Amino acid sequence: MKKIFTLLLLAFSICGFSQIKGKITDESGKELPAVNVYIENTYNGTSSNELGFYELNIKSPGKYIVVFQYLGYKTQKTTVNAEKFPHVLNVTLAEENISIPEIVIDSKENPANAIIRSAIAAKKQNSEMTAKFNADFYSRGIFRVKDAPKKILGQKVDEDGILDSTGTGIIYLSETVSRITYQKPDKLKENIIASKISGNDKGFSYNTARNTDYDFYENYIDFNINMVSPIANNAFNYYKFKMEGTFIDENNNTINKIKVTPRRDSEPVFEGYIYIVEDSWAIYAVDLDIKGYRMQEPIIDVMNLTQNFSYNSNSKIWAKSLQTLEFNAGLFGITFTGKFTHAFSNYEFKQEFEKKTFTKEIVSIDKEANKKDDTFWDAMRPVPLTDEETKDYVKKDSIQTIRKSKTYLDSIDRKDNKFKIPDLITGYTYKNSYENWSLKYDGILEFPTFNTVQGWNLNSGFSFMKRNPDENTYTTFGVKMNYGFAEEKLRAIGYFSTRLNNQTNSYLYAAAGNEVAQFNPTAISGIVNTVSTLFFKDNYMKLYDKTFGRIGYQQEVVNGLTLTGNAEYSRRKSLFNNTDYVMIKRDKEYTSNNPLAPDAHTLPIFETHNLAKASITARINFGQEYISRPDGKLNLRNDKYPVLSATYEKAFAGSEKEYEYDAVHARLVYDVTLGNKGEFGINLKAGKFFNAENISFADYKHFNGNQTHIGQSDRYLNVFNLLPYYTHSTNDSYIELHAEHNFKGYIMNKIPLLNKLKSNLVVGYHAIAIPDVKPYSEFTVGLDNLGFGKFRMLRVDYVRSYQNGFQGDGVIFGLKFLNILE
Repeated sequence: MKKIFTLLLLAFSICGFSQIKGKITDESGKELPAVNVYIENTYNGTSSNELGFYELNIKSPGKYIVVFQYLGYKTQKTTVNAEKFPHVLNVTLAEENISIPEIVIDSKENPANAIIRSAIAAKKQNSEMTAKFNADFYSRGIFRVKDAPKKILGQKVDEDGILDSTGTGIIYLSETVSRITYQKPDKLKENIIASKISGNDKGFSYNTARNTDYDFYENYIDFNINMVSPIANNAFNYYKFKMEGTFIDENNNTINKIKVTPRRDSEPVFEGYIYIVEDSWAIYAVDLDIKGYRMQEPIIDVMNLTQNFSYNSNSKIWAKSLQTLEFNAGLFGITFTGKFTHAFSNYEFKQEFEKKTFTKEIVSIDKEANKKDDTFWDAMRPVPLTDEETKDYVKKDSIQTIRKSKTYLDSIDRKDNKFKIPDLITGYTYKNSYENWSLKYDGILEFPTFNTVQGWNLNSGFSFMKRNPDENTYTTFGVKMNYGFAEEKLRAIGYFSTRLNNQTNSYLYAAAGNEVAQFNPTAISGIVNTVSTLFFKDNYMKLYDKTFGRIGYQQEVVNGLTLTGNAEYSRRKSLFNNTDYVMIKRDKEYTSNNPLAPDAHTLPIFETHNLAKASITARINFGQEYISRPDGKLNLRNDKYPVLSATYEKAFAGSEKEYEYDAVHARLVYDVTLGNKGEFGINLKAGKFFNAENISFADYKHFNGNQTHIGQSDRYLNVFNLLPYYTHSTNDSYIELHAEHNFKGYIMNKIPLLNKLKSNLVVGYHAIAIPDVKPYSEFTVGLDNLGFGKFRMLRVDYVRSYQNGFQGDGVIFGLKFLNILE
């Protein structure tokens, strides 16, 4: 029985290695990469690698007609009698004779325009021919770095020794093999059967088919922003077209080569070539460049996208067989290059799918996907590795084997765990890498902040963390400390947090201690308050003292529905200013720490009291899709639908009955992309307090105002830019609306001179309504994506506010990089 089993395995392995292989060059001997290679009238194909080598898997010996298709070269058909494997077939391709057809000159119509018009008219029909299918999918991604320095900001760049002496080398290499089921425009079911990352045998590649759907039959293609297709319905508003010539393919189809040129440089457009088949007006191939600034990714210099389509004379369908995406990028003098190769084969086109074919699980990864051996990959990989890629696998896998050993990890830990005197200030970590735990001391170099209650204050802490990399879970506990020099008081909080399950994203957390807290925790950041206080004597941060114990739990109950529960018991106490220190002298005095009585420096905001609070929040991410991995579940927000959350909160066991209350809160968040006209976002909140006439000000609903004229977020969908911080705080009902539309260059790209800024026009509306007060609203207009060169982290807005008529206006300076410092 064992012999029979062995023979069967041998037979299957022989079938797996049935290959036609060889090298593809041009007439001068130059290697040709990304050549489309397939069996005639099938969708069984592959591609040559960067050195021109290809491997075409076939099921059995026999006679085959192999087609070699490459842009700029004549398509070649070669008949092969494959009796022994591997069958070696080297091919030399000749350059295509692209001829300019005789054209009757018509001043009213560019001949290229006529072809593009025909392609636009036929694109619905051509798109529907490939609207539903099953296919095999292969992806390979590689990133290289060039000219990397030894260190950046004192940190060694190449910790693993993967770069050569010139700072050049492969920093990431991965592959994926999967089976996909797809229905236009966006229904996907992908099963990843094999995944491989160089130097990481526990990882799973993110090279999935989910991010490869660049369909030029659609009006827009998503590259961070929606790029306009050269055959979009409105293509002539964005492109100029030129007839470069025609050639005849192996099936006697006339192929038109059309040059695509942007009408305006700064718009989200491609440039390069699109090849259109005469009569059917289907896409034969694309070879298009995308400039980084056009898709608002300034780090990227240029990205090149190529697509090759194979024709099956039986089905009469042109189907995408090969796609490559290459880019050059750079930052801080370091150059990066990357390339993704996507091969589609063995298409099965469908008229309809069964109703339950597509679910919210769009990608599933087999449990053994990252455990496939070299034999499997040699048999299944449609695009052969280059020598450089092969060496990278060998090198990094060897390095990984060494670096995973206890001997090596212990030796590295002994070196890194040595304590130095400067660590008292900068911080210190003691780790046991083999057992996956660490002890950490935070040091005292965290950016110090200033407020009028504590004066200058410093933070530090100690923590312990234990990780389980196989299940992607962790447990951590520690203590955080804060000392205020003017207050001369040390506060400490002990905390515990554990991620119990990565499948349901379950968290348990607890904390207890004493802290100084803002009445509105998100009112103003420590850095911005420090500047406004020390330089302008505006102390907007209002604080109170809280000693508390808290516990919480979070879990995704079903896909898209997450429940979070919290319980807390606390003692609250009012605080007062303890310093009048300022760096730049001002005639005015600091306001008090009481947000309701700015001139009453000794009046407490509330009397000291105790209170217990509990809340439960349900968050529904409608239409949520997800990726199933052996080590967990990765949720993906579905942009078609909003996210809704609702909270019930109850305060009880108060030292005074009047502090107890009930409250409900709801929130709806929705974002939608409107073609190439930008992104619209809305954040709607509403709530109601019950039995809350005399509750503590700490429990009011507070709104995010801004009196500093400094913005810190990418989008202003949760802040009023001219509203004082606590003027509208309420213990009754409220409704709050934020809406913003970012045109993503749609308008600014068309205005001469202003288009040189490469900025985005942003308009917004903000409103709030509470009982017994006239509604407050703001209208905003501004420019985003401002900056210099590749650093675009600035935004400027003009804001007008209204409350019972015009109230005021001002300019908000958005400094998005401040988020990095927090």
